[in-house]
Amino acid sequence: MNNQVHASTTQRGESVLQTNKVLRNTYMLLGLTLAFSAFTAFLSASMGLPRPGLIITLVGFYGLLFLVHKTANSSMGLLSVFALTGFMGYTLGPILGMISAIGPQGVEIIMTALGGTALIFFALSAYVLTTKKDMSFLGGMMVAGFFVLIALFVANLFLNMPMLGLALSGLFILFSAGAILMQTSAIIHGGERNYVLATVTLYVSIYNIFVSLLNILMAFSGDD
Repeated sequence: MNNQVHASTTQRGESVLQTNKVLRNTYMLLGLTLAFSAFTAFLSASMGLPRPGLIITLVGFYGLLFLVHKTANSSMGLLSVFALTGFMGYTLGPILGMISAIGPQGVEIIMTALGGTALIFFALSAYVLTTKKDMSFLGGMMVAGFFVLIALFVANLFLNMPMLGLALSGLFILFSAGAILMQTSAIIHGGERNYVLATVTLYVSIYNIFVSLLNILMAFSGDD
């Protein structure tokens, strides 16, 4: 009986250590990828590189995302993550360059979006880490939300309605917030043991929140 209790205690201790390791590695890699993405965005903006079209962006993103998933369990996974986040930074550079060219108001918009993104991410992460709440119940809603977003995105490509675009940005923020809650919960409850995949999920969520906030702020500034 004592041996069973000892074994159970040992397993729980090892599980906690593993969880803490995944969480630590995830946040460390997330910080590095965000910094690298910011660097590539700065280079893209300062060099005046053209904004890639929708096709190039989608092919680049999903192609590199596929590569990340294929290499996530090998040393190549880290290179794949930086390739993906670097590419996303490049796509963001022309957008930031265009907004900053407006003048002080443009810089203010960028800083507000950046601050709002940081606030949302840290608030959501702190909530899950503090409460230890299992957020897996969001799975069904996230799947439904994904298909709704895809349908509205395709519809807006043809309709090009400003109000629909604003609604999409708001929905992207909600969807990304749900992804942050679920991913953080999966890490602390042992459902995610690969910090490479966890990092990519959090990075993409942060990217989407930032871009969506930029769209909303630009629309309300009157400079869209």
